[in-house]
Amino acid sequence: MKKKLFNTLMVSTLVLVFAACSKDDSSSNNTTPNTTSADQTTQVVKNGAWVITFFQDSGQDETNHFNGYQFTFNADGTLVATNGSETINGTWSITDSSSNSSSDDDGNSIEDDDFNIFFSVPNSHNFDDLIDDWDFISVSNTKIELIDVSGGNGGTDYLTFEKL
Repeated sequence: MKKKLFNTLMVSTLVLVFAACSKDDSSSNNTTPNTTSADQTTQVVKNGAWVITFFQDSGQDETNHFNGYQFTFNADGTLVATNGSETINGTWSITDSSSNSSSDDDGNSIEDDDFNIFFSVPNSHNFDDLIDDWDFISVSNTKIELIDVSGGNGGTDYLTFEKL
């Protein structure tokens, strides 16, 4: 009798355990994709041509160095800057650096994504100043504001792109 009672309790316990571990079907109807802020920002950047409307290098306004250039951030990670007579090729990416707090140059933990820009140009070229892992200040469908605090000289740089 004890064995039969024990078996019945075991079966009942197992049924309850399996029932408690069953998949919750209410979440399977969720059609919203799981996207990160890096994914969302990437979609904004890839959409259209951009111009630099503000560039400040350690307190010095150098926006005029980029007047007339249009920037296109392609889906394959290539970056093209052209002013009609000159084309400068580079690369870009957006990475989530939330696991690496030391790369959050502005000290703002609200946004941990880095906007990485690279151009293969000499150090004396104006576009060399754009090469960096910029931190986001703000992002909208028409404006991207970036900041970088230099580890070398401690200067703060600001870069703003606006959609054409």
